[in-house]
Amino acid sequence: MEAAELAHLRRARDLLDREYARPLDVPAMARAALMSPSLFARRFREAYGDTPYGYLQTRRVERAMALLRHGRMSVTDVCMAVGFTSLGSFSSTFTRLVGEPPSAYKARDHSRLVPVPPCMTRAWARPGWIEQPCRIGEAFPPGRA
Repeated sequence: MEAAELAHLRRARDLLDREYARPLDVPAMARAALMSPSLFARRFREAYGDTPYGYLQTRRVERAMALLRHGRMSVTDVCMAVGFTSLGSFSSTFTRLVGEPPSAYKARDHSRLVPVPPCMTRAWARPGWIEQPCRIGEAFPPGRA
């Protein structure tokens, strides 16, 4: 992949990182990368190891995890704040990526993360990519620790 193409893909990825809460579709992402939607989807997966939509969902769940750790918002409010339009899809996506439902994640004690700088908390609490659970003990399935 050429450097210019990677620069265009980074522009689209930056859009996803910045505008995760608003409705984004592949054609809008592809426009940011100056590519056709089909080429964009292929190249994005080659460069970042995930589909554009999968990457967007992960960003949304990461932000949801941060909001739920603070405990000031309800799960429904968090769902809407991070760009999901359905509580059901939010809950199933959150559970798939994190390994537990958002309500259980919110109810858990997160005090061990308080003395940790926010940049490290984000890295440690990052949801796993599709099949991988979080590796830091954030949310292992029952029976694992």
